[in-house]
Amino acid sequence: MLNQNSTFRAGLTVCFTLLAASFQSAQAFQQISFSVDWHGNSVGIPSSNYAFPITEGDILLPAAGVPMLGPLATPDMVINAGFAPGPGLGLWGHLPCAGHPGGTPCIVEVDGMSYGNDPLTGPGFPLVTRFAFSVDRYATGLFSAAWPDVVSEAAFGDAPSDIFIDLGLGVGPLAPFAATTPGNVAVVDGNGMISGSGAQYGGIGLNEPFTTANPGDNVDALAMMGPPSGFPISGVYFTLDDIFVDPLTGIFNSGSAQAHGFVGADILFSAAPGGPPVLYAPAAALGLNLTGSSDDVDGLIVRENGTPGYQPSLTPNDWVGGGTDMLLFSVRRGSHIIGQPDSIFGLPIVEGDILTTPLFGSPIPFPGIYIAAENLGLLTSRAVVGALSDDLDGMTILSGPINDCNGNGVEDAIDISSGNSWDTNGNGIPDDCELLTRAFCECSIPSPAPCLNFYPTGGCTNSTGVGAILGATGTTSVTNDNLVLSATQVPLNRVGILLKSVNITGGVPFRDGILCLGPQIFRFNPTTSGGSGTLTWGPGLVAYCFGNFAAPGWILPGSTWNFQAWYRDPIGPCGQLSNLSNAISAFFTP
Repeated sequence: MLNQNSTFRAGLTVCFTLLAASFQSAQAFQQISFSVDWHGNSVGIPSSNYAFPITEGDILLPAAGVPMLGPLATPDMVINAGFAPGPGLGLWGHLPCAGHPGGTPCIVEVDGMSYGNDPLTGPGFPLVTRFAFSVDRYATGLFSAAWPDVVSEAAFGDAPSDIFIDLGLGVGPLAPFAATTPGNVAVVDGNGMISGSGAQYGGIGLNEPFTTANPGDNVDALAMMGPPSGFPISGVYFTLDDIFVDPLTGIFNSGSAQAHGFVGADILFSAAPGGPPVLYAPAAALGLNLTGSSDDVDGLIVRENGTPGYQPSLTPNDWVGGGTDMLLFSVRRGSHIIGQPDSIFGLPIVEGDILTTPLFGSPIPFPGIYIAAENLGLLTSRAVVGALSDDLDGMTILSGPINDCNGNGVEDAIDISSGNSWDTNGNGIPDDCELLTRAFCECSIPSPAPCLNFYPTGGCTNSTGVGAILGATGTTSVTNDNLVLSATQVPLNRVGILLKSVNITGGVPFRDGILCLGPQIFRFNPTTSGGSGTLTWGPGLVAYCFGNFAAPGWILPGSTWNFQAWYRDPIGPCGQLSNLSNAISAFFTP
């Protein structure tokens, strides 16, 4: 039996997790697909759906379909790097690489991807679109404007496998610190477990944290609005890895682009399963590889306008009219373009910038900065002289929230970080969406059933031959005040009363049942079970308490109250004229 509120809250850990997972599943708004880089320890592990080894060229989905709280299964392989199993990108190097362990590079590394249907961004779109992105294992973040974010998760090695979104940027192009609300907040976790920062939110089945001993996983390519399975009708746009040396680690990149006849700054396209991939946008059209040295496209966003071929943007946001293709990208650490002036602001380009094609008529031939990295809350050498800029790995555009459990059109993480919603238990789900309850006081052996009238899943057996079961629906948000408590399997047309107390006992025989509430007990108005044999109280329990009980009986945020239903049963098995249901403990949030 439970004795204290603190014990109750600790005992609800598993219950909270299951409830939270169900909310994540029910409210996920968009499909998430991703790849991992060759350093991660998910490489070489069998995928959940095919049991075929994951490579750094495979496009993956969470095994559950949507982010869930962990522990989680290994991701599914939705599109492989080659030809099988299932649909593939058509890279010949897939089978030779399949089964190689993480930490050893192979020639199928996919850096960026898009399905060509990313939502438009620009004038008229800033209120409904946000950038989602991932960072590499060495990113630290620039400042902390929300929690959890790159800063909080990087401190514990969790950032590389997480996905973050901006807090509200406004219309690009944006110079450093020009955003309406600079910064980021984490919306998808790697493993769905509690991180070192104390945060917990839905995960996708990756390994974390990144430590010296554990390479962890790094979300590399990232896309939204993809198909739940199979190869998209729109095809797949993607980039491969260049071969130059990473200036931080001193290690050569995988060279997957060169192995397949391209360079790391080329945008490729696979129109159908099995490819082969073709060149969609050459590096030079992006203002890359112009100096004789290599660049590498990392994050990729594409909105194909439907006209065959690639029509590059000439001025920022001209894609809104459909005359050009929207193509936004970032570049990998070590790309020669880093430090060169951009063609919009004349600022030195860094790894975390979201870039667009060169500005038409500019004397500078290099890409333009569409969203400067500082607006995303990323560290740059522009902001801190001598700093190592954060590397933006995968990116995409959201046309709506990934998770919006309360249906207000705002990402749950934004609701929480902005103070619009509380998250008392820190599981990434607004309290106004959660039902934090637990049933106890069942009349099962060896409980003190008054006349051995045991019933394992509810109160003691009554005249119907079963016991009354008290259940809960709605939420335990005081503001919502929509908790509903219903006792079923009650004899027909009998009067019942709902009992409430902050205190509980080990269970004592009372009439034909067991009473588990201790003093002081408050009583709600009687109701009848009618022809359905159901007693119902709520919604409006909070308001009822304020209107009918003194202050000690009020339901307040942070309080735990225990409920039990008493009802008349004149012909019950023990001859004591009435009985009780099981009990429900509820933790109330704001």
